[in-house]
Amino acid sequence: MHRPPTAEAEVAGELATVRPGLLPRYAAELPGARAAVLSRLWRALVHEPLPWVERREPAREGIVLRLLDGRRLHGPAADPYRTDAYVAEVRLDGVPYGDPARLTADLALPHAAGFAAELGHGVASLALARAGQDDRRPASADHPDEWPAHDWEWEQRVVDGHPFHPNCRSRPGFSVAEQLAYAPEHRPVVGLGLVPVPAARCLTSGEWPAHLRDGARMLLPVHPWQAAHVLKRPCDARLAAHPLMSLRTLALPGGPHVKTALSTRLTSSVRDISVASVTASAALSAFGQELAARTDGLLCVTRTLGAATDGSPDLAAVVRESPAAYAAPGEHVLPVAALATTALPRSAAWLAAFARLALTAGLRLLELGVALEAHGQNLLVVLDPAGTPRRLVYRDLADIRVGPARLARHGIAASGLPGRIVTDDERALRRKLFGSLVGGALATAAGSGPALRDALETAVRDLPRTPDLVALLEEPLPVKALALMRLSPGTSGDLWGELPNPLHGAVR
Repeated sequence: MHRPPTAEAEVAGELATVRPGLLPRYAAELPGARAAVLSRLWRALVHEPLPWVERREPAREGIVLRLLDGRRLHGPAADPYRTDAYVAEVRLDGVPYGDPARLTADLALPHAAGFAAELGHGVASLALARAGQDDRRPASADHPDEWPAHDWEWEQRVVDGHPFHPNCRSRPGFSVAEQLAYAPEHRPVVGLGLVPVPAARCLTSGEWPAHLRDGARMLLPVHPWQAAHVLKRPCDARLAAHPLMSLRTLALPGGPHVKTALSTRLTSSVRDISVASVTASAALSAFGQELAARTDGLLCVTRTLGAATDGSPDLAAVVRESPAAYAAPGEHVLPVAALATTALPRSAAWLAAFARLALTAGLRLLELGVALEAHGQNLLVVLDPAGTPRRLVYRDLADIRVGPARLARHGIAASGLPGRIVTDDERALRRKLFGSLVGGALATAAGSGPALRDALETAVRDLPRTPDLVALLEEPLPVKALALMRLSPGTSGDLWGELPNPLHGAVR
C-alpha cells in the first residue's frame, strides 16, 4: 500500500533544494526532536482530563493508561514540570512508538488525524530549528561580555518553543524556505511591507508613529507571509526587523516592537489582530500603567504606542514599547522562556529569589483584581550585571482577566476594558494567574517538579497569607489542557486540567 510522504521527508525534500548543506544536521536532529515532542505529548496523555482515558495506574516501570476501548498505553513516570526530552518511547498494547505523530494517528481518537499531522510537522520543524543553531554555551554571569546585546537576540535563543505544548514548534502553512526566512529560531532579518491606507479609512487607537505616516495616509506594517498568502498583494516598501518569539511580532532596530497580523495557527490558535483589540489597546495600555504604579517598582508594563486597522483583522498592526526601555545601563531584559539558555536557574538560591519576585508581583496584582497571563513569553525579567533578578516587565495585556469587584475595593475603575476579559469569578482569576505563572513561567525556569517545589517552598514563606496564596498552597494547580484543546476543535475558549501541586505538604 502506498503511504504518503511523512512531514519529516517533505521537509528533507524541500531542504535539499533551498539549503542542502543543512540536510546532514537536520537528519541528525530528528531523533531528539521526536523525543522532545513525544515528552510533551506523554505529559498531556498522563495529566490532562482526556475523556477516552478510563484510568491511570502506577506500573512497575512508569505508568499505564487504560483506554475506554480496552487498549493499554505504557510509558515512564511523567513529571508534569519536567522540560527535557526524557520520553524516547511508549508502548501501545506492547507495540513501541518513538514517533508522536504515528502514535497519535494509531490511537485513532476523534480529531486525532489533524493533530497527528500537526505533531509530524512540529517534529520536522523542531529538527530544522535545531539544525540551524551554532554551538553556544549558556549565558553565564561570569561572562557578561558574551550575553546578547539586543532584546531580540534573547528571544531568538528560544529554539524549542513552548516547553509543554505538543505543538511546541509547529509551523503550519510555512514552507521550509519561509521558515528559514521568517522564523525567529533561524535568526533572519525580515523585510516588513508598508501598506498605505487613507487615514480617514483607518481605525486607530493611541498615537500612530509619525515615521509610519505618509501625509494623509497611514502606513500599516505587513508581514511578508501575510502579504503573500492572505492579502495576496505585493508590498514593496520595507522595514528591516527581527522576529521575536511569537513570530508575528518583530523588533525594529533601535526602536519599538511591531505586532503584525499573521493569520496562521501558532501552537493552539490562529492569531490575528481583531478590530476589537485595536479599539481597546489605548485603554488597556493606560490601565497597565496604573497597575504598574501600584507595584512599588516590582513590575513594569510596556505601553502600546499605537494600533491601527483598515477594518479587517487581515490588515492591522500594533506598535509597542520594547521591554528594553525598562532596563538601566548594564541590565538585561529577557523573556522568562529564555532563562533556560542561561546558567542562572541551575542555582537553587537564584531560582528561589526569582520565584519570590514573580509571586510577590503576581499575587499583589491579583489582590488588586488583575490576573496576568504571565507565561514565559509575556513575562520578562530584568537582571542586573551580576545576573540578579531585580524587577519584572509584562507585555501584551490582551489576555489578562480583571475582576471589577476587587478593583473597586482598591479604587480602580474597570471602564473601557473589553468585556471578554472582565470577570469576578475567583476561580477564573486564580486559574489565569496560577496556570500561567506557576505552571508556565516558574515551571519553565525550574525544569522539573523537585526544583520547582524547592523554589516555591522558599519563596512563599514570607508572603502575606491572603486567600489567593492559601488557594495556591492547598488546591491542585490549574493549567491549560493544551492537547485536549487541539483534540476539541468544536469547543471555543480554553480548556483546563489540574496538575499535582508541588507545594502540597511543603509549607504549613
